[in-house]
Amino acid sequence: MTVLKSFALAALAAVLAFPSLAADLPDLGGREVVVVTENAYPPLQFIDVRTGEAIGWEYDAMNEIARRLNFKVSYENTSWDAMIPAVSEGQYQIGMTGISIKEDRKEKVDFSDPYLRSEMFMLVRGDEDRFDDAKSFAALDSGLVGAQPGTTPFYVAVYDVLDGNEQNPRIKLMETFGATVQALKTGDVDMVLTDGVAGKGYAEASNGGLKLVGGPLGADDFGFIFPKGSDLVAPVNAAIAAMKADGSMDALNKKWFLDYKIGG
Repeated sequence: MTVLKSFALAALAAVLAFPSLAADLPDLGGREVVVVTENAYPPLQFIDVRTGEAIGWEYDAMNEIARRLNFKVSYENTSWDAMIPAVSEGQYQIGMTGISIKEDRKEKVDFSDPYLRSEMFMLVRGDEDRFDDAKSFAALDSGLVGAQPGTTPFYVAVYDVLDGNEQNPRIKLMETFGATVQALKTGDVDMVLTDGVAGKGYAEASNGGLKLVGGPLGADDFGFIFPKGSDLVAPVNAAIAAMKADGSMDALNKKWFLDYKIGG
């Protein structure tokens, strides 16, 4: 029996074990829902360089949620720093871009239940030999880290790697995650923090140009965001629970974190 066949049978068994989950989901009657994302954090959401298509784990998950709840989804793009304010103000109904569930963010937006758990790892150039973990990087005074302001990698760099100073000049701020990886490749920074599975994808696609070093530096749960008081939260949570129960989330994890190769 192949691994894929075994996986499919396990998912089918899960569906049979929870026969009422799909039937119990709310029907949103085909309403239109605008979802905003950044398209800058593979494999969650990004532009496929081969096709120009926006793809990723979150797109597949949201499309499946829309199918199960019977709503029509359309996608818009915005920058990371504009996303939470825009959703908070009701410009979009849902936001998705690997957003860590944080108490301070809950003051501005509502979160779904967690759909992924993320651990941060250090992504470095393949020939890096000056440091191999957070402690040795912190001791390297000339070492620079690239990060987007206000993101989990930024805060992990500040509080788990460096000295707790959010204005530390060793942190070079950039607008997108892709820009931080490009800066790493060109030598403008020496380290980027990334989710372990995304980092593994970048390393495998780099032909030795990049690698992961050290152990996990922090863990966060990812959730979709909504304007405060949104009536979409409960239905989306129900769909997430159903997808976890019937194996659909595991199938997405396999597709995007194990099978898919970033850039090829």
